[in-house]
Amino acid sequence: MGARVAIVGGGPVGLAAALFAVRAGMQPVVIEAKDRDGDKACGEGLMPGVMPLLHELGLDPPGHDLLGVSYRQGTQQVDHLFPGAPGRGVRRTTLVEAMRAEADRLGVERIWARVEGLTQDAAGVQLQCAGGDAVYADYVLACDGLHSTIARELGVAQQRSGRMRRYGLRQHFYCAPWSSMIEVHYAGDAEIYITPVSSDTVGVAVLGPKGINLEQTIARVPELHTRLTGAAQASSLRGAGPFNYRVRRAQVGRVLLVGDAAGYVDAITGEGLRVGFAQAQEAIAAVRSGQPSSYPKRWRAVTREFRVLTRGLVVVASSPLRGSIVPLARRAPRLFGSIVNHLAR
Repeated sequence: MGARVAIVGGGPVGLAAALFAVRAGMQPVVIEAKDRDGDKACGEGLMPGVMPLLHELGLDPPGHDLLGVSYRQGTQQVDHLFPGAPGRGVRRTTLVEAMRAEADRLGVERIWARVEGLTQDAAGVQLQCAGGDAVYADYVLACDGLHSTIARELGVAQQRSGRMRRYGLRQHFYCAPWSSMIEVHYAGDAEIYITPVSSDTVGVAVLGPKGINLEQTIARVPELHTRLTGAAQASSLRGAGPFNYRVRRAQVGRVLLVGDAAGYVDAITGEGLRVGFAQAQEAIAAVRSGQPSSYPKRWRAVTREFRVLTRGLVVVASSPLRGSIVPLARRAPRLFGSIVNHLAR
């Protein structure tokens, strides 16, 4: 039998890692301590580059096609259609449910427990769970998200401070989508992301400074305020942040950090799952080769473009140039389209 791999975190990235592990002939066990519906605050727009990875895992979750991105600021807007196949807006709960069903079909072991500590040596890793239970594995993949418990246990987590500390909110509304684009509205010191996720539901995510209010931010954009006024809430309000979290190392011995647990710049580009799935693939490949130390190089290769683009966009969005983003994109459509295409891949 292949290596036993303990995956801490049962969100999309952790479940993807488990599915990749099964296909690599390994024995994954997923340890999940959070809400059983798998929900959290996120944009839920799957870029076109995610879809082939989902299909490779045998997944085709229902949702709403996403044909491109529309950036809007006041009366100005700039649109860009994705080249080739569309992306898809998918409720996180729907995606997690589909991934869990596939994991169950393949016989993946799943444990509901909170990991409180770990020890490792040359032979393997022991995870200590709440209540005294222990899980033993040859390797551990920490897929436990932003502000990872495992990263803190390893002493590699770093929370960055400064003006780029931002927070997010997300809620769904029963409202027929008025577009098949991801809409990004610049509203004062915040951005609003509108993602159609079904024929009768849109997701609304807001990114901004600490204390941001969803309703007040929507009210800054009259068009959105009109469309959403009176729409019934389709989910509870969820929050996340602060973002701009990083780790000193993505691998410590037999423990590999994957997805948001390996560092997070900002949700501004919507690339979380595409990059997270790619990291999961590389982590499994590193473990399968018996060379976990190869993972940091693999991690840098699959995240480099994302990290550079995201940091650049966050710097601009946090500077006096913020009000010029959409006008500049309108004046340089080829550059804007190139950025969108890179993020969509």
